[in-house]
Amino acid sequence: MNQKVVKKIKPIKPPFPFEAYAHIVSPLNAEDGGGFLITFPDLPGCMSDGETEAEAIGNGRDAFASWVSSRIDAGKTVPNPSYSPEAMPSLSGRFVTRLPKSIHAKLADRAKAEGVSLNTLVLAFIAEGLGRKDARA
Repeated sequence: MNQKVVKKIKPIKPPFPFEAYAHIVSPLNAEDGGGFLITFPDLPGCMSDGETEAEAIGNGRDAFASWVSSRIDAGKTVPNPSYSPEAMPSLSGRFVTRLPKSIHAKLADRAKAEGVSLNTLVLAFIAEGLGRKDARA
């Protein structure tokens, strides 16, 4: 009989407070479930969502605390805040790219299987990839 093992990680005080890290709150379209998504440019893979902007930020605080605690528990460092929205005023957070039809089809199938939108799946893959790159640096 397989039993799941859950590791309980104690909350750890982050080296910098939530407010020190830039976070981006973006509306999610109906295809993505509506509401709002919060991401942290300095903390790859750290994200959350909520029905309202305020709820997304509140949930983002929880995600931030969990992300920092699990990162430190894993023996990894927490990146210093470095992102400044003023340094990149022309970036909208949106880009469009063309894919081969075969890759588009595979991504669409995977998104459907996971019950998320194609945009959400691709964002998760990008965040995961950036996190891996940062972990090697």
